Amino acid sequence: MRLKGQKIAVLMESDFYEPEIFYYQRRFAEEGAEVHFLTRLWGNERIVFRGHEYRVPFEVSESFEELDEFGLKQFSAVIVPSGMVSDRLRYTEEVDELPPAVAFLRRAFADPAIVKGIICHGMWLAAPIPQVISGRRAVVHNNLLGDLKNMGGIYQDSDVVVDEDLVTARTGNHCHVFARKIIDLLAERAGRHQAWAA
Repeated sequence: MRLKGQKIAVLMESDFYEPEIFYYQRRFAEEGAEVHFLTRLWGNERIVFRGHEYRVPFEVSESFEELDEFGLKQFSAVIVPSGMVSDRLRYTEEVDELPPAVAFLRRAFADPAIVKGIICHGMWLAAPIPQVISGRRAVVHNNLLGDLKNMGGIYQDSDVVVDEDLVTARTGNHCHVFARKIIDLLAERAGRHQAWAA
């Protein structure tokens, strides 16, 4: 259990890709990590979202809007999944303000101790804050090549790309190699920290 004691946040909304989300739920836990699914609750105690492929229900009761700086720092990684999750999360009522989910992602990017994982269409969530991607190596779904280039990102033709604290993957079907890379990176960081503390 290489990630024992670590917490991983996965952002959620409707039209999620079920095989990917259920894989994260089990695979990260298998390594000892706590997996927390976060969303914008809109004043509700919980929201039931539906998957894209099979309309499978998934209940979420944790909000990223309620996380202060201390709460955010408790997470070793923040993952933006594939599917339409990021498009739904980047909605804002105030066109002159960042969507709450984008503001949350910007806060995560400000802390290099937090690994940011963005897979497939998840890169849409970073579109309003291109400065966090500009100059960084990444891979996205082929449909988002123009988006990545417009953000100043450097496209790398690989299923998974690591650029320091940013891990990106091509499609939701690459969730297994994406998760493995995040697990390896978090375990390596934890090992370095333990060696330094000794």
